Amino acid sequence: MKLSQIKNQLQQLNDVNFKLVDGTMVPAHFHVTEVGLITKHFIDCGGTVRNEKVVNFQLWNANDTDHRLKPQKLLNIISLSEKTLGIEDLEIEVEYQSDTIGKYGLDFDGENFILTTKQTNCLAQDKCGIPPEKLKVNIADLQTEKTACCTPGSSCC
Repeated sequence: MKLSQIKNQLQQLNDVNFKLVDGTMVPAHFHVTEVGLITKHFIDCGGTVRNEKVVNFQLWNANDTDHRLKPQKLLNIISLSEKTLGIEDLEIEVEYQSDTIGKYGLDFDGENFILTTKQTNCLAQDKCGIPPEKLKVNIADLQTEKTACCTPGSSCC
């Protein structure tokens, strides 16, 4: 989800709720402790220099159980971050505490913002010798062509 998309969704909502993919809700008293711009400048395993930028939201649960972040407050935090940090309309990455700080993508189900799973990947598979994933086909689904020379009694063998 891009920053413009969350801003549009927040304008339509009365409450801000985050949910993990497994259905677990982030406690309603969470805080957005950071809205930032993360720039990653790196070399992949194939030697290609890469730059990535994401908008980062950090969610934190405090012992302040009466706290409730309202959509307008989050919009104000985002607006201040855009002005102060020069944030563009980038993809959002969310940090949320579980056993360690987890990084999540962000989606919306019409009611809640969903913290989606992210996976690592080799960005230079062609240079690392990793074969492309082959299409898995069920042999029973293949249709064989019947040709005149290979039909029973055709004397082709």
